[in-house]
Amino acid sequence: QVQLVESGGGLVQAGDSLRLSCTASGRALSSDAVGWFRQAPGKERDFVASISWSRNTTLHADTVKGRFSVSRDNVKNTVYLQMNSLKPEDTAVYLCAVRKGTYYPARDFQSYDYWGQGTQVTVSS
Repeated sequence: QVQLVESGGGLVQAGDSLRLSCTASGRALSSDAVGWFRQAPGKERDFVASISWSRNTTLHADTVKGRFSVSRDNVKNTVYLQMNSLKPEDTAVYLCAVRKGTYYPARDFQSYDYWGQGTQVTVSS
């Protein structure tokens, strides 16, 4: 059984930084693309970033480009989301997801097979 666990969320002030982690058990992520999404109350799930299994290809949403960066450590079976210059509009539950057996990252959440439960990020102004 595949389990994804996100961590690193919290309450911060605008301009602060956080690093989220997504650690998998029950499956080695080394052959999977992994993505980060976020969902605020009453809103749709939005794409944030995604990374190929080889780390050579990354995608970032325009809203976070230049502020957020996705990376991974296949030895630790963990994917990270470094978030800098946080804004109140970044407040959401952040979820990681896996596209099993796929090299390419993707922006659409329907492309993903496994999901974590999410970690809350709250940015105060």
